[in-house]
Amino acid sequence: SNYDELMPRLLPVETCDTGEDFNLNEPPRNPQEYLRQVQLEASLCPDVVVAKIDPKKLRKKQSVNVSLTGCEAAPQGFSPSLKWQRQQVSNFSEIRQSISKHRQHWSGHALDDNVLMPKQDAEEQWKKFCLGENVYLNSPPIDPGTEDQGLDYVKVGFPPFLSIVSRLNQATISAVLEYLINWFEEREFVPQLGRWLYALLACLEKPLLPEAHSLIRQLARRSSEVRANLVG
Repeated sequence: SNYDELMPRLLPVETCDTGEDFNLNEPPRNPQEYLRQVQLEASLCPDVVVAKIDPKKLRKKQSVNVSLTGCEAAPQGFSPSLKWQRQQVSNFSEIRQSISKHRQHWSGHALDDNVLMPKQDAEEQWKKFCLGENVYLNSPPIDPGTEDQGLDYVKVGFPPFLSIVSRLNQATISAVLEYLINWFEEREFVPQLGRWLYALLACLEKPLLPEAHSLIRQLARRSSEVRANLVG
């Protein structure tokens, strides 16, 4: 039959005779009886099942709510205004759309010879690449008057240039986010970290994977902890 062609039999079980007196409410007495009862249950199911869906509910705007349980409240004077928050969300949305639109263009730009991007699983190399050796090794800051450290990206960290972040696939973006957020869990905030976190978050594509949701919650909790210790 056509059904057998689509769903070939795995076990040699005889076709169930629906005329036999099977009591589906009683447990089977042997494996053969169990399999024949399964056949009977399957024969009683309709071939096609249609779900009743209200189209009006699908037309409503859907939103994703991320629970930020565990975040500490902002100290007095450090809570941003609603206007400021909306402006940041608007700016972030525009940047995300711009990156998505021009990703292919920027990924085609040649990198300088000193830009050696680590492999995805090279956690320590990514920390050095993004934060710089000075921060990674906790070295004392260099006097700007004695050395132009702004050009020594190996020491101060490579900025998240569009030519760099546009080359990262989603798996690498999530991995680097995890490396930097874990680093932030045990250390103080530095400007290089902020730039990279913002850039990587802007490169995440929707719908977000569960791992991305978890990382965002982890970052929010750590950020609220740092903010709670600020002194005006």
